[in-house]
Amino acid sequence: YDGGRQPLTTLAWPLSSAEARTMERLPLTFIRCIDCGHVYNKDFDYAKVPYSDKPNLMFNKGELWQEHLSLIRDRILEHLPENPTVIEIGCGDGHLLKSLADAAPGGRYIGFDPNSAIDTYHGKIEAYPCLFKPEQHMAEYKPDLIISRHVLEHLMNPLGFVQSLSFATAWHRLNTRLFIEVPCIDRVFDTGRTIDFFYEHNSHFTTESLTRLMSRCGSNADFVDRGYDEEVVFAMAKLGSNPEQVENVNQALGFHEQAAKVDSTVRDQLSELYESGQIVAVWGGTGKASAFINRYHVDAERFPIVVDSDPDKAGTFVPGMGQEIHTPDILLNRPVDTIVIATQWRARDIVLEMDRSGIRVSNVLLEYQGKLVDFYGDPHPYKGLQTIRDQLTETT
Repeated sequence: YDGGRQPLTTLAWPLSSAEARTMERLPLTFIRCIDCGHVYNKDFDYAKVPYSDKPNLMFNKGELWQEHLSLIRDRILEHLPENPTVIEIGCGDGHLLKSLADAAPGGRYIGFDPNSAIDTYHGKIEAYPCLFKPEQHMAEYKPDLIISRHVLEHLMNPLGFVQSLSFATAWHRLNTRLFIEVPCIDRVFDTGRTIDFFYEHNSHFTTESLTRLMSRCGSNADFVDRGYDEEVVFAMAKLGSNPEQVENVNQALGFHEQAAKVDSTVRDQLSELYESGQIVAVWGGTGKASAFINRYHVDAERFPIVVDSDPDKAGTFVPGMGQEIHTPDILLNRPVDTIVIATQWRARDIVLEMDRSGIRVSNVLLEYQGKLVDFYGDPHPYKGLQTIRDQLTETT
């Protein structure tokens, strides 16, 4: 849907007719996911929306809307312990938290909203005029429930936001549920209505797209339903039910720590090779091999000899470092002491190619677990089920 260019509609608050007429007009270029039906503005720029300056107010006084809020409150309470800790992100003036505090007065109710004057309701609500930070506040408050109502439609990456909540829950081993409510555009396609699409609402949820989001960030939803004459869709699910998220992060942290150590270890080993007077050739000159050469600063002054199995690369130069790439037969007339295989996954093929071509060296090295290891003598996973020497002996 191309809605042309329109000014901000909910966060502008022009104070004069002239100011209103001269407001910047922004693109309404909405596209739809063909899988889940989600709709979003592909030209949205978050910097154009002054969330830090203006409140995003909702009118909450209508009778039918109040009935909807009462229904939401009751649905939420069915899934909470007797004295829950509840956090609402983007709570506005705190009207839903007040309703929950009345119904379950033994609970703890906390509101985060940097752009609204939160009513503390005679001390029953803890008000924080700041952004909610999952990595900090989930561990600090250990909530039974996170509420996010009419927030996700403003975000550039609503899935990433909810995933951050889910991960923080899993990381800190909490028992937390999430309640989300957003405008629903299911009826847009039935009625042909276009006024739902304005700039501040970047993301537009269908029942299916909200269901998909919840399933990617939690266990099976406690419920997904529509309300207020099907103009809103809401859902609740338990967060943190994906232990693979924690495993992935632990792997990433371990890799990060190891990679920092690898850099200095491999560089030191290469320097020792050079200072020992050994003549070294690097096998592989582009792609992953080039990444190896640049990562460990295998410079052309100390390590000028680079060969590659692909004859088409001969006569070109290693990106970044500048060594000319040769075919391996240069090593027959220009013997070297050590070959460093820069692409571990090709190690077996390279060693077989060396044997077929009659290339003999004292050492064949490759990187494994943060250091250069001997291809023949040291343990590593690139030999296959048979050692290369055994394979060569059988062939002979």
